[in-house]
Amino acid sequence: MFKGTRLYSIWFNKCPCCQKGDFFIDNNPYHLKRFSQMHDTCSACGESFSREPGFYYGAMYASYGLTVFLGISLFLLTVVLLKLDIWYFLISFSILVFVLMPVIYRKSRLIWINLFVGPKKRV
Repeated sequence: MFKGTRLYSIWFNKCPCCQKGDFFIDNNPYHLKRFSQMHDTCSACGESFSREPGFYYGAMYASYGLTVFLGISLFLLTVVLLKLDIWYFLISFSILVFVLMPVIYRKSRLIWINLFVGPKKRV
């Protein structure tokens, strides 16, 4: 993924504006005491990550979309391609969503802020 795109910011947990500074305090989503802590501003460009109170409530839509995409993909793999019983899908989907919950939480926040803050145009 090329630096300067929104996908770069989402994939590598970088500032949506300059794509140099880190978005989250700790890059490992499985450090559960700190998985949701974000920087207030970008260390490189000073972009504020605290847009307004309740701004990140909209990230629930992105989280829902990611979870639905994961569910449809897993359903197609387990039930349609592998011809397994639906119970294998339900159990594996429940486990997978539980394990990926911190990752989905972070990616949804990054997707949401990238909808409103884009990379700076270089002149």
